[in-house]
Amino acid sequence: MSPARVAASVALAAALLAGCAPRRPPSSPVAPEAPLTLQQAFHGAFLVGTALNEAEFSGVDTASARLAIEQFDAISPENALKWESVHPRPGDYEFGAADRYVAFGEQHHMFIVGHTLVWHNQTPRWVFEGADGRPASRDTLIARMRDHILTVVGRYKGRVNGWDVVNEALNDDGTMRRTPWDTIIGDDYVAMAFRLAHEADPSAQLYYNDYSVVNAPKRQGVVALIRKLQAEGVPVTGIGIQGHWNLVFPTLPQLDSTITAFSGVGVKVMITELDVDVLPPAMRSPGAEVGFRAAARPELNPWPAALPDSMQQVLARRYADLFGVFLTHAGALDRVTFWGVTDAQSWKNNWPVPGRTDYPLLFDRQGRPKPAFDAVIGVARHWTGTSGRNGSHEH
Repeated sequence: MSPARVAASVALAAALLAGCAPRRPPSSPVAPEAPLTLQQAFHGAFLVGTALNEAEFSGVDTASARLAIEQFDAISPENALKWESVHPRPGDYEFGAADRYVAFGEQHHMFIVGHTLVWHNQTPRWVFEGADGRPASRDTLIARMRDHILTVVGRYKGRVNGWDVVNEALNDDGTMRRTPWDTIIGDDYVAMAFRLAHEADPSAQLYYNDYSVVNAPKRQGVVALIRKLQAEGVPVTGIGIQGHWNLVFPTLPQLDSTITAFSGVGVKVMITELDVDVLPPAMRSPGAEVGFRAAARPELNPWPAALPDSMQQVLARRYADLFGVFLTHAGALDRVTFWGVTDAQSWKNNWPVPGRTDYPLLFDRQGRPKPAFDAVIGVARHWTGTSGRNGSHEH
């Protein structure tokens, strides 16, 4: 398919979706005002965060760091607090990058998120193996999880405001995913992880985080999981809705229904890992399974030099529609976190197809605001709601 036909078909799909959107926040004409940053525009509604890589919080990529400080009031580490980064070998913790990440957030008075404690990806093989190379015993894996959580969360007690405790524990049909955590320990590993995190820092917010939860079966699975944990007295603060989306998925009614369902469980709701893929899909169904890879083909990378203005406008409308839904739920939605500062750093450039040029964020490769940024700010300017963040940490 040619780039022109890709753009036309995507634009048509986006226009059709707009017609089935839930009611947008009420708007009224406003006079031109001084430029706003994202954190200023959504102050009182929800936090606006970004994921940071090591170069950004360690003083190497100073341009992106300045942009993050200016625009965002919450941060997540892209990789610095994942198991393979902080605990690569038995008994060997490497906290250098994680320490710099937390110090960066403290220095700039940001809400600091820890990502992620228990996940089946980016976790070294030794975690799940015994001395003989066979699967570890249940008691061994529980002991390793306990040591890891108490050590990592304990190190940043009172400093990291919230933790993605368990990441991606469910299948797309809402059942428990048969990861090594589940096959060796059992379904109760999720409750164990949350209890250990709470033991290590009773004041920290504790989240379950997953992708494709806007699809009804998985959404229902998340609701059932959280209700089960609550019934057992497990401390769960919130649910993270991973926002690895595109120009047509999810539909706005799907997103609206999901936020409503999750807030109805009585927990905080966050949009996490937000980026909007503008490139032709390389998978049959949207998702964010990091182990998936697709072969590179020219038709999957139609705009290697620059995104055409027509597509910039499609992306801008898509972001405006998404933030319109977010603002209808300002009383329940606690944070919206982008997965990256600029297009240059986005993981989407190399997933699921390596070496593509994607444009999923609000700032281009030079750190300049895109039309999508202006559209999002415009939605905030026209918002007349008064209910916002409920009971969140001050920072």
